[in-house]
Amino acid sequence: MKGILLIDKQQDWTSSDVVAKLRGILHEKRIGHTGTLDPMATGLLCVFVGRATRAVEFAENHSKRYIASIRLGTTTDTEDIWGKVMSQNPAEVSEGQLLSALESFKGEISQIPPMYSAIKIKGQKLYKIARAGGEVERPARNITIHSLELIGHENGDYVLDISCSKGTYIRSLCRDIGEKLGCGACMSALRRVEAGNFKIENAYTLSQVQQAADRGEADKLLLPMDSLFEAYPACTVSSADEKLIRCGNSPVSKLSGGDYRVYSENGEFLALCRVNKNRLETLKSFFEV
Repeated sequence: MKGILLIDKQQDWTSSDVVAKLRGILHEKRIGHTGTLDPMATGLLCVFVGRATRAVEFAENHSKRYIASIRLGTTTDTEDIWGKVMSQNPAEVSEGQLLSALESFKGEISQIPPMYSAIKIKGQKLYKIARAGGEVERPARNITIHSLELIGHENGDYVLDISCSKGTYIRSLCRDIGEKLGCGACMSALRRVEAGNFKIENAYTLSQVQQAADRGEADKLLLPMDSLFEAYPACTVSSADEKLIRCGNSPVSKLSGGDYRVYSENGEFLALCRVNKNRLETLKSFFEV
Protein backbone atom coordinates (compact mmCIF):
# COMPACT_ATOMS: atom_id res chain seq x y z
CA MET A 1 0.00 0.00 0.00
CA LYS A 2 1.35 3.41 -0.95
CA GLY A 3 -0.07 6.86 -1.52
CA ILE A 4 -1.28 10.03 0.16
CA LEU A 5 -4.21 9.89 2.58
CA LEU A 6 -5.98 13.13 3.48
CA ILE A 7 -7.34 13.02 7.02
CA ASP A 8 -9.90 15.34 8.60
CA LYS A 9 -8.44 15.39 12.12
CA GLN A 10 -10.84 15.73 14.99
CA GLN A 11 -10.27 17.85 18.09
CA ASP A 12 -8.22 16.49 21.02
CA TRP A 13 -6.15 14.20 18.79
CA THR A 14 -2.47 14.94 18.24
CA SER A 15 -1.03 14.44 14.77
CA SER A 16 1.06 11.60 16.22
CA ASP A 17 -2.12 9.99 17.60
CA VAL A 18 -3.54 9.97 14.07
CA VAL A 19 -0.43 8.33 12.64
CA ALA A 20 -0.40 5.68 15.38
CA LYS A 21 -4.08 4.90 14.77
CA LEU A 22 -3.55 4.62 11.02
CA ARG A 23 -0.64 2.20 11.48
CA GLY A 24 -3.07 -0.12 13.21
CA ILE A 25 -5.90 0.36 10.72
CA LEU A 26 -3.76 0.01 7.60
CA HIS A 27 -1.27 -2.53 9.00
CA GLU A 28 1.55 -0.37 7.62
CA LYS A 29 4.51 0.87 9.67
CA ARG A 30 5.73 3.36 7.08
CA ILE A 31 3.41 6.29 7.75
CA GLY A 32 4.33 9.95 8.14
CA HIS A 33 2.65 13.33 7.96
CA THR A 34 3.38 16.95 7.17
CA GLY A 35 2.18 20.10 8.87
CA THR A 36 1.51 19.20 12.51
CA LEU A 37 -1.88 20.31 13.87
CA ASP A 38 -2.26 21.21 17.55
CA PRO A 39 -4.62 18.90 19.49
CA MET A 40 -7.34 21.57 19.74
CA ALA A 41 -7.25 22.23 15.99
CA THR A 42 -9.24 20.27 13.42
CA GLY A 43 -8.97 19.77 9.71
CA LEU A 44 -6.59 18.68 7.02
CA LEU A 45 -3.65 16.45 7.90
CA CYS A 46 -1.72 15.07 4.92
CA VAL A 47 -0.56 11.53 5.66
CA PHE A 48 1.95 9.61 3.54
CA VAL A 49 1.70 5.84 3.43
CA GLY A 50 4.30 3.23 2.45
CA ARG A 51 6.77 4.24 -0.24
CA ALA A 52 5.04 7.63 -0.39
CA THR A 53 6.80 8.63 2.85
CA ARG A 54 9.75 9.47 0.61
CA ALA A 55 7.74 12.45 -0.62
CA VAL A 56 7.16 14.04 2.80
CA GLU A 57 10.07 16.48 2.42
CA PHE A 58 8.51 17.95 -0.73
CA ALA A 59 5.27 18.81 1.08
CA GLU A 60 6.78 20.46 4.14
CA ASN A 61 7.08 23.88 2.53
CA HIS A 62 3.51 24.04 1.27
CA SER A 63 1.41 27.09 2.01
CA LYS A 64 -1.61 26.47 4.24
CA ARG A 65 -5.12 27.90 4.52
CA TYR A 66 -7.04 28.09 7.78
CA ILE A 67 -10.40 29.18 9.11
CA ALA A 68 -9.66 30.66 12.54
CA SER A 69 -11.65 32.45 15.22
CA ILE A 70 -10.13 35.30 17.20
CA ARG A 71 -11.40 36.43 20.59
CA LEU A 72 -10.63 40.08 21.25
CA GLY A 73 -9.97 41.29 24.79
CA THR A 74 -8.60 38.01 26.19
CA THR A 75 -4.95 36.93 26.40
CA THR A 76 -3.65 33.57 27.62
CA ASP A 77 -0.27 31.97 28.20
CA THR A 78 -0.78 29.60 25.24
CA GLU A 79 -2.26 32.32 22.98
CA ASP A 80 -5.48 30.31 22.60
CA ILE A 81 -8.58 29.82 24.75
CA TRP A 82 -7.29 26.53 26.16
CA GLY A 83 -4.53 28.27 28.12
CA LYS A 84 -4.38 30.13 31.42
CA VAL A 85 -6.08 33.52 31.15
CA MET A 86 -3.53 36.30 31.61
CA SER A 87 -5.79 39.30 31.04
CA GLN A 88 -9.34 40.22 30.09
CA ASN A 89 -10.24 43.65 28.81
CA PRO A 90 -13.28 45.22 27.19
CA ALA A 91 -12.84 44.85 23.43
CA GLU A 92 -14.29 48.17 22.31
CA VAL A 93 -13.17 47.65 18.72
CA SER A 94 -15.28 48.36 15.66
CA GLU A 95 -15.32 46.08 12.67
CA GLY A 96 -13.71 48.85 10.67
CA GLN A 97 -10.81 49.05 13.13
CA LEU A 98 -10.35 45.29 12.91
CA LEU A 99 -10.34 45.37 9.11
CA SER A 100 -7.73 48.12 9.17
CA ALA A 101 -5.56 46.09 11.56
CA LEU A 102 -5.82 43.00 9.37
CA GLU A 103 -4.46 44.94 6.39
CA SER A 104 -1.22 45.61 8.26
CA PHE A 105 -0.51 41.88 8.61
CA LYS A 106 -0.75 40.99 4.93
CA GLY A 107 2.42 40.18 3.00
CA GLU A 108 5.81 39.34 4.49
CA ILE A 109 5.89 40.02 8.22
CA SER A 110 8.02 39.15 11.23
CA GLN A 111 6.52 36.86 13.88
CA ILE A 112 7.75 35.73 17.28
CA PRO A 113 6.65 32.11 17.77
CA PRO A 114 4.74 31.13 20.93
CA MET A 115 6.36 29.60 23.98
CA TYR A 116 3.92 26.71 23.73
CA SER A 117 5.42 25.27 20.55
CA ALA A 118 7.73 22.42 19.54
CA ILE A 119 10.48 24.79 18.41
CA LYS A 120 13.82 24.00 20.04
CA ILE A 121 16.04 26.59 21.71
CA LYS A 122 19.45 25.24 22.74
CA GLY A 123 18.14 21.71 22.35
CA GLN A 124 15.02 22.20 24.50
CA LYS A 125 11.48 22.30 23.18
CA LEU A 126 9.80 25.56 24.08
CA TYR A 127 6.60 23.99 25.38
CA LYS A 128 8.57 21.95 27.92
CA ILE A 129 10.23 25.12 29.20
CA ALA A 130 6.84 26.84 29.34
CA ARG A 131 5.19 23.98 31.24
CA ALA A 132 7.97 24.24 33.83
CA GLY A 133 7.10 27.90 34.28
CA GLY A 134 9.98 29.28 32.26
CA GLU A 135 10.22 31.63 29.30
CA VAL A 136 13.09 32.31 26.94
CA GLU A 137 13.69 34.87 24.24
CA ARG A 138 12.59 33.62 20.82
CA PRO A 139 14.06 35.04 17.63
CA ALA A 140 11.47 36.48 15.24
CA ARG A 141 10.93 34.63 11.98
CA ASN A 142 9.87 35.94 8.60
CA ILE A 143 6.57 34.52 7.37
CA THR A 144 4.15 35.47 4.61
CA ILE A 145 0.43 36.07 5.00
CA HIS A 146 -0.89 35.62 1.47
CA SER A 147 -4.45 36.61 2.38
CA LEU A 148 -6.27 37.55 5.57
CA GLU A 149 -10.01 38.16 5.40
CA LEU A 150 -12.80 38.67 7.90
CA ILE A 151 -15.60 36.27 6.91
CA GLY A 152 -18.02 36.32 9.83
CA HIS A 153 -18.85 36.18 13.52
CA GLU A 154 -19.41 33.21 15.79
CA ASN A 155 -20.27 33.19 19.50
CA GLY A 156 -18.98 36.72 19.88
CA ASP A 157 -15.68 35.99 18.12
CA TYR A 158 -14.53 37.11 14.69
CA VAL A 159 -13.89 34.43 12.05
CA LEU A 160 -10.89 34.83 9.74
CA ASP A 161 -9.89 33.12 6.48
CA ILE A 162 -6.08 32.96 6.41
CA SER A 163 -3.67 31.74 3.74
CA CYS A 164 -0.05 31.70 4.88
CA SER A 165 3.41 30.30 4.43
CA LYS A 166 5.04 27.43 6.27
CA GLY A 167 6.02 28.27 9.81
CA THR A 168 3.11 30.60 10.54
CA TYR A 169 1.55 30.29 13.98
CA ILE A 170 -2.09 31.35 13.78
CA ARG A 171 -2.19 31.68 17.58
CA SER A 172 0.62 34.20 17.42
CA LEU A 173 -1.05 36.03 14.55
CA CYS A 174 -4.17 36.43 16.71
CA ARG A 175 -1.98 37.62 19.60
CA ASP A 176 -0.33 40.24 17.40
CA ILE A 177 -3.65 41.45 15.98
CA GLY A 178 -4.88 41.95 19.55
CA GLU A 179 -1.75 43.90 20.43
CA LYS A 180 -2.20 46.05 17.33
CA LEU A 181 -5.74 46.87 18.44
CA GLY A 182 -4.64 47.56 22.02
CA CYS A 183 -7.07 45.13 23.63
CA GLY A 184 -5.22 41.82 23.41
CA ALA A 185 -6.57 38.69 21.75
CA CYS A 186 -6.26 34.94 21.54
CA MET A 187 -7.29 32.22 19.10
CA SER A 188 -10.59 30.51 19.93
CA ALA A 189 -10.86 27.96 17.08
CA LEU A 190 -8.73 26.67 14.22
CA ARG A 191 -9.48 24.48 11.22
CA ARG A 192 -7.03 23.80 8.39
CA VAL A 193 -8.81 23.57 5.05
CA GLU A 194 -5.95 23.51 2.53
CA ALA A 195 -2.30 22.43 2.34
CA GLY A 196 -0.63 23.01 -1.01
CA ASN A 197 -3.02 21.67 -3.65
CA PHE A 198 -4.81 19.37 -1.17
CA LYS A 199 -8.23 20.37 0.20
CA ILE A 200 -10.36 19.36 3.17
CA GLU A 201 -13.22 18.41 0.83
CA ASN A 202 -11.20 15.34 -0.20
CA ALA A 203 -10.30 14.27 3.35
CA TYR A 204 -11.65 11.38 5.42
CA THR A 205 -12.25 10.95 9.13
CA LEU A 206 -10.50 8.12 10.95
CA SER A 207 -13.89 6.41 11.27
CA GLN A 208 -14.33 6.48 7.51
CA VAL A 209 -10.85 5.02 7.01
CA GLN A 210 -11.64 2.26 9.52
CA GLN A 211 -14.89 1.45 7.73
CA ALA A 212 -13.09 1.29 4.37
CA ALA A 213 -10.41 -0.96 5.87
CA ASP A 214 -13.07 -3.27 7.29
CA ARG A 215 -14.41 -3.66 3.74
CA GLY A 216 -10.89 -4.24 2.40
CA GLU A 217 -11.09 -0.96 0.44
CA ALA A 218 -8.73 1.37 2.35
CA ASP A 219 -6.38 1.57 -0.63
CA LYS A 220 -9.17 3.24 -2.62
CA LEU A 221 -8.92 6.28 -0.32
CA LEU A 222 -5.28 6.92 -1.20
CA LEU A 223 -4.23 9.57 -3.68
CA PRO A 224 -1.35 8.61 -5.99
CA MET A 225 2.08 9.91 -5.02
CA ASP A 226 2.41 11.98 -8.17
CA SER A 227 -0.59 14.10 -7.10
CA LEU A 228 1.89 15.96 -4.90
CA PHE A 229 3.83 17.05 -7.98
CA GLU A 230 1.03 18.20 -10.26
CA ALA A 231 2.73 21.57 -10.72
CA TYR A 232 5.64 19.91 -12.53
CA PRO A 233 5.47 18.89 -16.20
CA ALA A 234 5.35 15.17 -16.96
CA CYS A 235 7.55 13.14 -19.27
CA THR A 236 7.69 9.48 -20.29
CA VAL A 237 11.00 7.69 -20.73
CA SER A 238 11.87 4.68 -22.88
CA SER A 239 12.30 1.25 -21.35
CA ALA A 240 16.08 1.61 -21.76
CA ASP A 241 16.11 4.93 -19.89
CA GLU A 242 13.80 3.46 -17.27
CA LYS A 243 16.40 0.77 -16.56
CA LEU A 244 19.06 3.44 -16.16
CA ILE A 245 16.91 5.39 -13.70
CA ARG A 246 16.12 2.26 -11.70
CA CYS A 247 19.85 1.59 -11.44
CA GLY A 248 20.60 5.10 -10.20
CA ASN A 249 22.00 6.41 -13.47
CA SER A 250 21.09 9.58 -15.39
CA PRO A 251 20.01 9.04 -19.01
CA VAL A 252 20.62 11.64 -21.71
CA SER A 253 17.64 13.96 -22.21
CA LYS A 254 16.64 16.51 -24.83
CA LEU A 255 14.20 18.20 -22.45
CA SER A 256 14.80 21.80 -21.43
CA GLY A 257 16.18 22.43 -17.97
CA GLY A 258 13.86 22.06 -14.99
CA ASP A 259 12.13 19.48 -12.83
CA TYR A 260 9.84 16.77 -14.23
CA ARG A 261 7.50 14.00 -13.15
CA VAL A 262 8.98 10.96 -14.86
CA TYR A 263 6.88 7.96 -15.93
CA SER A 264 7.62 4.61 -17.49
CA GLU A 265 6.06 3.57 -20.79
CA ASN A 266 3.35 1.67 -18.87
CA GLY A 267 2.45 4.79 -16.86
CA GLU A 268 4.22 4.00 -13.58
CA PHE A 269 5.43 7.07 -11.69
CA LEU A 270 9.16 6.52 -11.36
CA ALA A 271 10.73 9.65 -9.96
CA LEU A 272 10.97 13.38 -9.69
CA CYS A 273 13.91 14.32 -11.89
CA ARG A 274 15.85 17.42 -12.90
CA VAL A 275 17.33 18.03 -16.33
CA ASN A 276 20.89 19.22 -15.81
CA LYS A 277 23.48 19.44 -18.60
CA ASN A 278 21.32 17.25 -20.86
CA ARG A 279 21.04 14.57 -18.23
CA LEU A 280 17.88 13.45 -16.40
CA GLU A 281 19.06 13.39 -12.80
CA THR A 282 16.89 11.77 -10.13
CA LEU A 283 15.94 14.03 -7.23
CA LYS A 284 13.87 11.32 -5.53
CA SER A 285 12.75 7.91 -6.78
CA PHE A 286 9.34 6.45 -5.94
CA PHE A 287 9.34 3.05 -7.63
CA GLU A 288 9.34 -0.04 -5.43
CA VAL A 289 12.76 -1.57 -4.83
